[in-house]
Amino acid sequence: MLFLRLLLSPFTPVYAFVIWLRNYLFDRNIFKQHKVNAKVISIGNISVGGSGKTPTVIHITNLLKQYSKKVGVLSRGYGRNSKGYLLVSDDEKILTDVNTGGDEIYLTALECKVPAAVCENRVEGANKFLKDVDIDVIVLDDAFQHRKIYRDINIVVFDQNFLNRIGGMDQNLLPLGLMREGFNAVKRADAAIINRKFSEISHLPVKLQEYFKDVKIFTAKYKATGFFDLKNKQFFNLDEFKGQKSLVISGIARPQSFLKVLEQNNIDIKDKLIFEDHKNYTPEDIQNIRKEFYAKNSHSVVTTEKDAVKLSLFSRELDDIDIYFLKIEMVPDNQEEFEKFILSKI
Repeated sequence: MLFLRLLLSPFTPVYAFVIWLRNYLFDRNIFKQHKVNAKVISIGNISVGGSGKTPTVIHITNLLKQYSKKVGVLSRGYGRNSKGYLLVSDDEKILTDVNTGGDEIYLTALECKVPAAVCENRVEGANKFLKDVDIDVIVLDDAFQHRKIYRDINIVVFDQNFLNRIGGMDQNLLPLGLMREGFNAVKRADAAIINRKFSEISHLPVKLQEYFKDVKIFTAKYKATGFFDLKNKQFFNLDEFKGQKSLVISGIARPQSFLKVLEQNNIDIKDKLIFEDHKNYTPEDIQNIRKEFYAKNSHSVVTTEKDAVKLSLFSRELDDIDIYFLKIEMVPDNQEEFEKFILSKI
């Protein structure tokens, strides 16, 4: 991966120019923004994967539900095997499978039990979504760069660890680094959420503070609540897995936080299979998992919630293996202030 990034690095200036030109045209109102007939909250980032967008979307969606808002979630549906607009959930039931809709929106629909849809074009998707379901607030998943749709709240999410890697290769634009846009794009946001995951709060690096000076900053953390049995959804405390020899499976971006919380709770992570982000499991992968599970004499499979919804498609092939997924929630450090901010904007 590092070799490929270095090989493609000459294209970074080209990418930078394209991003600059596109933003310039939006800033000068040459490219227009379009309003839809609902309040819109956009959740996004300026780096590739692993910042915590989906847990943030779930948290905000559930928050709005608590205040009796009629809310739905619209995503691009990254990694799905379909194209165009697709209604994933109508509030009463999920209408598609995880591969057709995409893992993130499928998980969000399961967790929040709200209408959900996918569409690459967010304006088109929002308008069709509003015709299909009765909602007055749309939460956009991964839409910071999708400037064509007007938003009432624009939130950008950061991994605290990423921000602290000042001067590292990752803080370069694609394809050399992991940044979709430079830090100057933060000025478009109404708020930034710095996700410290399972780490302690650290100060924003001095070199980055100028980019955040006009943006409301919140910090948040991950809270691991326990494990759920994939088959019967029975809940287990983290303590019940201490010292257990499990096969760890992950197909998410930057799985270090997932592995870290397992390790912090004395769960054996020596045996693991790490796949690429948005992994679509194949029958061959399942056979490999079975082979590794029995070769290592594992007690169970431990995985992420996002992977669990995909592994559930192979329930017959994995019927003889106990699979548990770790339940993680994103929690703002100052929940009351965060709630007031969101509600004041809509």
